[in-house]
Amino acid sequence: MWTRGTTSFLARPLNDLVTITGARAATSYGEHVAAELASYLANAERIVLAGGAYGIEGAAHRAVLASGGDTIAVMANGVDRPYPMGHRKLLERVADLGLMVSEVPPGAVPTRHRFLARARLMAALSAATVVVEAGVRSGSMTVARRAHELGRAVGAVPGPVTSATSTGPNLLLAQRLAHVVAHAGDLTRPRQPTETRSLSHESGQVFTASDPQAPMSRDSARSHQGSRPTLSR
Repeated sequence: MWTRGTTSFLARPLNDLVTITGARAATSYGEHVAAELASYLANAERIVLAGGAYGIEGAAHRAVLASGGDTIAVMANGVDRPYPMGHRKLLERVADLGLMVSEVPPGAVPTRHRFLARARLMAALSAATVVVEAGVRSGSMTVARRAHELGRAVGAVPGPVTSATSTGPNLLLAQRLAHVVAHAGDLTRPRQPTETRSLSHESGQVFTASDPQAPMSRDSARSHQGSRPTLSR
């Protein structure tokens, strides 16, 4: 992977990372929930991973930065070309204070194929993925399904049946591919990383992963650890 920023984030335990993803055309409700979850995770000293897109992902990145936490942006393009351009300042802050990663080299432009490939990376780099809002055919649904295939924990924020942006999370819940995330407390830091538990705030259970073997080696990523390099591979 090509990286820009604090590469030592990639040496952290998998259970320290949580992916937050969702609709680009998010509602104010969705962005509020995403920001609340991201802030909670940042205060719990976990790393929030997202794709830097408009809507849910942008709200997650901003909330983490505002809380002084750690965040990773996974790009479908070169790390030297922040995309979307409307998030250029936000992504530059992520690169400066956190980390940007990509499987394509500097100079590469985003394509549909690269966005699809990025879904696998977003799912694999963290122990859990949370979908806040998404349409049925949203790329965020691809991330959730990839995470499920990899044996990662998947959470979804339920929404009103009249909302198109809640169709995706509601479908994941109906298909039993995800657990309900209804409160920031559902994302309590896991104490037993080898167990898989539900996301019930009332029951006191915690959001944990089944600790599967990742489909990609993280040794190569760890070999590039450093203190905020400008650009590395």
